Amino acid sequence: MDWFELLICFIAGMGAGLGTGFAGMSAAAVITPMLVAFLGMPAYEAVGIALASDVLASAVSAYTYGKNKNLDVKNGLVMMAAVLVFTMVGSFVASLVPNTTMGSFSVVMTMFLGVKFIVRPVMTTKEKMAETSEKKRFQQSVVCGVLIGFICGFIGAGGGMMMLLILTGVLGYELKTAVGTSVFIMTFTALTGALSHFAIGGAPDWFCLVCCIVSTLVWARIAAKFANKAKPATLNRVTGVILVVLGAAVLLVGMV
Repeated sequence: MDWFELLICFIAGMGAGLGTGFAGMSAAAVITPMLVAFLGMPAYEAVGIALASDVLASAVSAYTYGKNKNLDVKNGLVMMAAVLVFTMVGSFVASLVPNTTMGSFSVVMTMFLGVKFIVRPVMTTKEKMAETSEKKRFQQSVVCGVLIGFICGFIGAGGGMMMLLILTGVLGYELKTAVGTSVFIMTFTALTGALSHFAIGGAPDWFCLVCCIVSTLVWARIAAKFANKAKPATLNRVTGVILVVLGAAVLLVGMV
């Protein structure tokens, strides 16, 4: 057993799990740069492992949020359909334009959101959310899903953070419901992405895959349970601090 490899996978999974459970953050934002920087893994394989780690972590987080009635399944399904379709559209459009360097987009957005939750916490209530009509919520979900999907497909990053930003800032979701809905959508988008990566790139490093999945799953479960019991103000601060710390850590890893 390679103890260094195990340590890196555990730390990467811990960061990804906390980000997923607290803020609906994609595991790819943490696991991918860690595996590439410290284990010298090809980026395509690292992304596949990160997406696979996202599946169970997001699923168990979504279950925890759903059990605590902090999940909008109906509109989440609508948004997910739009995200999946327009991720492919964005990816196709990206293949037609010259290469641009957008690798730092996800890190910048992570840190921006972290500061935002600390400085201007989301204090919307479920009662306030209920004031929006079902028809309007449906239309907003479609439009926002199209926007998120296209951007993610075009630049290849930022899905979880884009969803959290739009769910809280545009659709007016209460923070717990926003995170719960985000991880619900990510369960399916991550599964689609992981299967695509493995089908195209072949089997990954199984040891790294299992270690990352287990570590991410455990920490996502811990974070989701804490988040659902926390008061809104506390959750905003904790989520903000975690996002800023993870964003800074990923930025430093990228400089290694």
